[in-house]
Amino acid sequence: MTSTAYSKIVVAVDGSSTSDLALQQAIRVAGGGGATILALYVVDDAPMLFDAGYYDPSQIERAFVESGTRALEAASKVLGDAGVKFETKLVTEPAVTGDIAASINEAAREWGGDLLVIGTHGRRGVRRLVLGSVAEAVIRQSTMPVLLVRGKASEE
Repeated sequence: MTSTAYSKIVVAVDGSSTSDLALQQAIRVAGGGGATILALYVVDDAPMLFDAGYYDPSQIERAFVESGTRALEAASKVLGDAGVKFETKLVTEPAVTGDIAASINEAAREWGGDLLVIGTHGRRGVRRLVLGSVAEAVIRQSTMPVLLVRGKASEE
């Protein structure tokens, strides 16, 4: 057993500065106790409807996968530089279509995580209603402890 309270920490990353803060917090929680961190990126597969006669969704999907790959590469560098044990996972086939939160929770559960770390933008009011909150949905659906890391107030 490690000296940390958690041995398998999942951190959701998306390439934003808020997820960078969550990654740093996951590293702090892991400490030097030998915990393993899973940097997780879930590709958004929500149906995309455009007011156009035709579009090729495969180009958009490919761009999302490339974005996820870049986010995980950046997370790998940070985790490697911190000297913690880590893995990365790119989820291209979400557990629930259009539900990133459910897919994050399922991937964390499948990996055997005992803590899930996720950043939140801390939006309120109409912005939160319009944009929704993946972090809030993760909390509602999670079967493990969730550590929310608040983004900087100026980030929107």
